[in-house]
This record gives sequence, structure tokens and C-alpha cells, in this order.
Amino acid sequence: MQEQIACFFNDYYISLGLSETVAKYLNMLTLLVISLIVIYCIDRIIRTVLRAVSVRIANHTSSPFDDLLLANKVPRNIAHIIPLIIALKLIPIIFIDFNFIEIPIRKILQVLFIVLTLWIVRSLLHTLEDYFKTLPRLRDKPIDSYIQVFMIFAWVAGFIAAIAVFSSVSIWKFVTGFGAASAIILLIFKDTILGFVASIQVSINDMVRIGDWITFEKYGADGDVVEINLATVKVQNFDNTITTIPTYALISDSFKNWRGMTNSDGRRIKRHLMVKQESIKYLTLKEVEHLKGITIISDYLTGMQTKINQYNSHNNINKSLLLNGRNLTNIGVFRKYIQTYLENHSAINKDMLLMARQLQPTTQGVPLEIYAFSKDKRWENYEYVMSDIFDHLLAAVSYFDLEIFELPNSTSFKA
Repeated sequence: MQEQIACFFNDYYISLGLSETVAKYLNMLTLLVISLIVIYCIDRIIRTVLRAVSVRIANHTSSPFDDLLLANKVPRNIAHIIPLIIALKLIPIIFIDFNFIEIPIRKILQVLFIVLTLWIVRSLLHTLEDYFKTLPRLRDKPIDSYIQVFMIFAWVAGFIAAIAVFSSVSIWKFVTGFGAASAIILLIFKDTILGFVASIQVSINDMVRIGDWITFEKYGADGDVVEINLATVKVQNFDNTITTIPTYALISDSFKNWRGMTNSDGRRIKRHLMVKQESIKYLTLKEVEHLKGITIISDYLTGMQTKINQYNSHNNINKSLLLNGRNLTNIGVFRKYIQTYLENHSAINKDMLLMARQLQPTTQGVPLEIYAFSKDKRWENYEYVMSDIFDHLLAAVSYFDLEIFELPNSTSFKA
């Protein structure tokens, strides 16, 4: 049957008086043109029908998966399979008298079939990637890394199959010989392999998710993770620049992930005031009475003064010198003022750690540190809350006869 079809135009051209050689060439060209037209028409028809059916199905389902299949052109790529199979079947008919042309053309079509298969796999993997990103539990996972790994394996397999087709060597023999070159492959794909291993460890240990705020000083990154790939992690810094970090650096170097803070009930405020040591002193009764005018520590001062007087009287303390017995100090009262002020501040989370503490004295003075947590974790609001607190405390220092340390300037030397 195939020979009859192949020789139909050949006999016709010979009947026209053409030589047998010319008739064979014209026969081949005629069959080639007709075959290309038929294959093109079949391809168009299958694509149109398959797309129409796919759209109809997608419109009647609530799942986004079929919509993503259409968006990634999966039906369109699958539609090319049948025309390509038909082309492979027609080759012996078209080139019946030209075996030297048939063999390379067949090999080219077989390689195209491999490429088409890879293209379909790629479309399916991209569909899965987009679908997984719509699932809340997988949205922050490094899906891109896994898709890229599968694609690398697919392209390697396709490359091996293509070479096996062109060289007419069995795939298994080719793979056996290919194993000897594995050391070179490992060298070439070193970063890819490291990235793949790092992606798995990052995912299993839940070290980084898309959307996390991380700080990586070594690479100058300070912002939100926007993409996790096989080889790189992209971080959009707060100045809108993009920093690219090798994925394996996440497990080999130290970085800071702020997710714990984001998921907690507050953002830490840890800042101190540096008080000049020479301004620290005991408070006299007159000074204590004056400070009782500060509402939020009035009850504290009254209670403490009563306890101190009872202790000093009971122990017959000589109060001609303030040093003797128990006394209030201006820095101690100020520390209590800070503590009480924070406890009454509406922006501070009272359910988390809250304290005003004195740190070890330094050559610049005595640090009074605030350790508390802001309810609002948004950066701009957090900075506003912290600035508001320290604006108040810096202005309040002078009411306790305390001074804040600062290095001498030109005005100091003039004075």
C-alpha cells in the first residue's frame, strides 16, 4: 500500500515523458509538500478542538488547576504529538527512493519528539509550580528549586536520548559510558548540586520562607525574601534594591531571620540613656517632696520615704550625713519613673518582658536601658513609638537633676 502511494506521482511524471531520475525528485517534492500541508491542517484542527474542550472543562470546574494548564499551554503542546507521529509514519513514503535522506530526517524528527516531550514536561511542571503557590501551606516553600531540579534531570535525560538517537547507540550503552564522565558533570553542576541540597535543608528545617524578613550582613541583604531558586535567594531590601544570595550560603553562613519577631506579640525595644556619673546623688527630704509632684511616682515616693524613715529611726541612724542609712537616689527614682511610665504607655505590650535596668558603668557614664516590646511591629510605627518614648525621657532627665553624657564640642570649650 505504501509503495503504491509513493509511486503514484512517480508513474504520473514518467507518463509525462520525464526521465526516471527527475520523476523521482518531483515525486518526493510533491509528497513532501502534500504531507506538510496535511500535517499542518491536522495540527491546527487538533489544537483548536483540544483547546475548545479544555476551555469548556475549565469553565465548569472550580479548581484553578485546569486554568493554569491552559495558561501554561499544556493542551497546545500535547496537540503537536499526533502530527509528529504522522510525520514519522510518512517519512518512508516520502523518501522511498532516497534512503540517504530518510535516515537523517527520521533522526531529526525523533529528536524533535524528544524536545516536544521535554516541552510538555516543562509546561506541566510550571503548572504544578503555579498551582502549589496558590495553596496557603505551600506558598512560602521553595517550590521553584524543586521544579528546576526536575527540569535539569529532564533536560539531561533528553540530551542523552538525543545523542543516542544521532549516534545510533543504545541509550543504556551511552549511559554506561556517560557514568565515566560523572566527575566532570559534578564539577560543572557543583553550584546546582549545592543549591539543591541547600534547598532541601532550608525547606526541611524551615529556615527561610518566601516573605520572611532576613538580615544577611555578609551579602548586604536586609529585607524580604521574594524568591527562592535552586541556586539563589532573592531579597528585596527596604531601599527596593535586590540582593542575590547563594542558596547554600543559608546553611553555611550565619544570618538573621525576623520571622519569630513578626509572629510574636511585640517587637523589642532595647536602647539606653547614658547618664553622667557626676550627676548621680542622694536625694534630700526637700528634693523628695519636690519630686512627689510627678504624678506617676508620687505614691511610690511616699511609700518608700515612709519605709526609709522607719528603718533609719529604728536603727538610730545619724542623718547629719545623707550617706548614712537608707536613702533615695535621683538615678534610682528616675529608673522607677521609666518603669512606671512604660507600664502606663498604651503602645507597650504589658504581657511581655518589660523593665528599666542599669547596666555596668562605662567611661561615658552609667547606661539606663529600656527593655520592652512594642505592640505595633510595623517598622514605621515601631520607630515612632520608640522615638516618642525617648523624646519624653530625654526631656524628663533634668527634673531628676541628672545629665546625659555627650562628648565635648566647640561650645563646651568656649564655656
